[in-house]
Amino acid sequence: MEHAITDKSAAGSDASGLLGTNQSDMRDRNERLVLSLLRRRGPLARAEIARVTGLSAQTVSVITRELEDEGLLLREQPVRGKVGQPSVPMALNPDGALFFGLKVGRRSIDLVLVDFLGHILSREHLTYRFPAPDGTLRFVKEAAERLSGQLDAGQRTRISGLGIAMPFFIWEWGAILGTSAQDMEAWRDFDLRAEVAALFDFPVFLQNDATCACGAELVFGAQDTPPDFLYFYMGYFIGGGVVLNGRLFTGSTGNAGALGPMPVPDPNGGTRQLIDVASLAGLERLVVDAGGAADALWTSATDWRVPPELIDAWTGTAAPAIAHAIVASVSVMDFEHALIDGWLPERVREGLVAGVQAELDRMDLSGLPHPTVMSGTVGADARTLGAASLPLSQRYLVDTAQ
Repeated sequence: MEHAITDKSAAGSDASGLLGTNQSDMRDRNERLVLSLLRRRGPLARAEIARVTGLSAQTVSVITRELEDEGLLLREQPVRGKVGQPSVPMALNPDGALFFGLKVGRRSIDLVLVDFLGHILSREHLTYRFPAPDGTLRFVKEAAERLSGQLDAGQRTRISGLGIAMPFFIWEWGAILGTSAQDMEAWRDFDLRAEVAALFDFPVFLQNDATCACGAELVFGAQDTPPDFLYFYMGYFIGGGVVLNGRLFTGSTGNAGALGPMPVPDPNGGTRQLIDVASLAGLERLVVDAGGAADALWTSATDWRVPPELIDAWTGTAAPAIAHAIVASVSVMDFEHALIDGWLPERVREGLVAGVQAELDRMDLSGLPHPTVMSGTVGADARTLGAASLPLSQRYLVDTAQ
């Protein structure tokens, strides 16, 4: 019996755990392994797939042929070298599988249909004053029908699942959302995943919205994303995630990296939760207090009609709070990088990243690593794409959570 290479130096220094086995009972894992590698590295010839994974050339040939027959892989144009036969890169087929991603937010809801590469094919968006269970379920049903109705019959058969990204304990946020506790109480006993699953004949998954956003960075983000990082997502509330050794760390309850409740200094010399100081809810209050409309932030993440001085004021409050949260986190786990993404125009996100880095540079970090603050690479759609990545990961990728 053949054995997989276990020496990373022999199998490729950036294998990052992408090592396979040639045992027949592990075929499914090896298929996921190949799909995960091609997602991370892009098109590769079979010989390179074998080198990185440690699988034999014969095993790789069988796997790629089966995945090609299933419509999950495509052959690209042959690449001719100086000697020997030309190599044929294998690539993920964008139409190989389709997924729905649902984001239930405090001020808006989105449903997207994405292809196998994570490209958004179509979307439905709705803003509201607060989310309600019945309205959410109605939106999912009607929006999914409209989006799938744009596909041909063959494409509809390739819809492989739906993921839901939503805040945990959403019923506790009535006062902050400006509505009554009674309005939100209906969420306490409402099983959204089960209710949505009853509407469709494909699997449905649910995860915390900020954790989903962090997962999107792993599945759809840049190839050079660091293997360990602390992640912040700026939505109506701020949330976060933790990635260790290239894997999403969710903890025993699935809520690891819930950075919002972390105590941080507030501008008045007291202590408040990060969620109160650094969320977009604070920017919304500034807009409303200045006579603007609250929906100026939620209709689009790229075209904010918000006075620059309000954005500067919010950034000046949020950046120090996030910097303190980073320092508290690196004192427990030695993160060298912190990524910030969110429902933000690029210029606002870059300004926030620069502000947080400047605050860190002014702080005394003796005895601690000095983290580099970076922009996330997925953007405003990280939560919806992260939701779509839930069924994709469950069926087609090696496990990226622990």
